[in-house]
Amino acid sequence: MSVTVTHTDTIAVLNLGDDENRFSLDFLDDVEGHLEEIVSSGAGGLVTTGTGKFYSNGLDLEWLMAHGDQMAAYVGRVHALFARILVCPMPTAAALNGHAFGAGAMLAMAHDYRVMRADRGFFCFPEVDIRIPFTPGMAALIQAKLTPAAAVASMTTGRRFGGVDAVNSGIVDATAAEDAVVADAVALVAPFGGKDSGTVTAVKTTMYGAALAALAS
Repeated sequence: MSVTVTHTDTIAVLNLGDDENRFSLDFLDDVEGHLEEIVSSGAGGLVTTGTGKFYSNGLDLEWLMAHGDQMAAYVGRVHALFARILVCPMPTAAALNGHAFGAGAMLAMAHDYRVMRADRGFFCFPEVDIRIPFTPGMAALIQAKLTPAAAVASMTTGRRFGGVDAVNSGIVDATAAEDAVVADAVALVAPFGGKDSGTVTAVKTTMYGAALAALAS
């Protein structure tokens, strides 16, 4: 299944797909195109989710290993996606239907809110275990959203957080049953829609100025 968009009232629900939803070039093209349409449509909010076992496993490491000469451009596109979600001109929530690892977990971090399935799925930054250090932009994004204690617990250990642990650590805002993750995420953002988009973007740009600068560098 490719990236698709449906709507619940004024809220756009962007489904990342039904596989590992890694950030292939085609995936990035699809997501960017749909985000452009969602913003242009004046939607009242954005929810991203997946179908099945994964929300997203992040970087397309297999492709990256075969195209090391394109690493800088590729990472730049991933950073740009994070930045776009970070300053999205509407309330945003990640509905974590399953595993969110690495850059997939960072994509969730870029949203205003996160709702995670309570019974299955892990949230994890495995970089320390797979020997891939965070870029300054990735680290700045995570640290803009987490307390120092939660950043240490998640970034330096490779720990896999289940839903309850993730709530207790302040990584996600709520848990939900499998069949309610998307609906609960929609309900979370719906009350905050309809505000002036330019002002929302300006507020977020100021809030996350340091992270945006790091993602752009």
